[in-house]
Amino acid sequence: MPSKAWFDVAPSAARLTGSLRDIGYDFPTAVADIVDNSVAAGATRVEIMIEFAGSRSRVYIADDGHGMSPGALLEGLRLGTRRAYTKGELGRYGLGLKTASLSQCRSVAVISRNTPDVVRTCARVLDLDVVEEWDQWVVVDPGADPDVARAKQWLAEGTGTVVLWRDLDRVLPEKRPEGGWARRRLEALAAKTAEHLGIVFHRFLEGAAGRTPLVITVNGQKVRAWNPFAPEEAGRSELPAQRFEITVGDVSGHVDLRRFILPSRDRFSSTSEFERLSGPLNWNRQQGLYVYRADRLVQWGGWSAIRGIDEHTKMARASLDFSTDLDSAFNINVAKMKVALPAQLRQMLEAPVNELCIYANDAYRRSARTKAKPVPADLNASADMRVAIQATATAGLALRAAAMQAGEWDAWQRIAGSLCREAPEIAQALGLDS
Repeated sequence: MPSKAWFDVAPSAARLTGSLRDIGYDFPTAVADIVDNSVAAGATRVEIMIEFAGSRSRVYIADDGHGMSPGALLEGLRLGTRRAYTKGELGRYGLGLKTASLSQCRSVAVISRNTPDVVRTCARVLDLDVVEEWDQWVVVDPGADPDVARAKQWLAEGTGTVVLWRDLDRVLPEKRPEGGWARRRLEALAAKTAEHLGIVFHRFLEGAAGRTPLVITVNGQKVRAWNPFAPEEAGRSELPAQRFEITVGDVSGHVDLRRFILPSRDRFSSTSEFERLSGPLNWNRQQGLYVYRADRLVQWGGWSAIRGIDEHTKMARASLDFSTDLDSAFNINVAKMKVALPAQLRQMLEAPVNELCIYANDAYRRSARTKAKPVPADLNASADMRVAIQATATAGLALRAAAMQAGEWDAWQRIAGSLCREAPEIAQALGLDS
């Protein structure tokens, strides 16, 4: 307690919750934040059910994790939970369950069971109508609630947790929530949610790092992992991985970088797979850095101000991994959808990112030349000449990469420019005319 006179000035719960509803979630990212809790609870299966019933439409998010005791459940509904987060845990601020849920609905119920041998469930409801009436952050017992009773039935076979969203005022239109537009909106949101979960949790769905693969379903359909680096494609190439040690204030740790060049359309295993790997933003905007926090994808697309988007480097993608120990250094936001690269790290990334883009640019132009310029008949007869042409182009690429690695890129650009002016034939053979 302070030695001087002090005063308890508790915030108005009604006003505070109104502000927290606009923290930056959309429907798919809000669902993903709840799934974070399921992953932290050791779940191997998460089922999302988005059910249309007009104004009584509801969303269930059920998992088979280790569940919560009544005390832990109540603490989980506290705004800014007091429990500590361990290393590698996907939670951070103690806000996600509440802010994610209330960004979409006015009533969230949590039903949980943590005793494998005894069927004992507990349930609590956080309802904004009650909060506004009392102007206090209060949680209530749902009593004889048929929706809650249904959730309890799902927990009859083992431990787990069910999160139930109702009164979907941020999802359904205020007028005519029973209409066809509202139904179509929920159907579209279900599809977008499945796509989003397949992206951000793809490592968990794939069972990466030796973990048991996570199964996620949306309205009964299994979510398919979307790995941005196309590991199944034989035409994919990878540059050497790198690790960077960074220190920001009192926080220090390492960041891992892996760099990939995806194959061009004609070298993909199929046209459909090429289209699928283009991603929700399509090839140009999907190029760039994919930032992972504890194996969960939190940001993707673009080069984080290191360089700009370019058609010729659209097949370049790189993963950047950091642990939860570096959360403060990356300034991760509450919705876990945006990070800011530390200035120290951005400087370290410039050379390897530009090197990746040089190789991606070369691969793009080689593919374009192959399509646009068939090999003349006289060259078909001369294997030695074809080898010489390829070797010269490879030498040009190696020279560019060496200049980048040596920190002499500006000097190399001046040299390349001079060659293009004074000896255009040589520059073209080396691939410098691009």
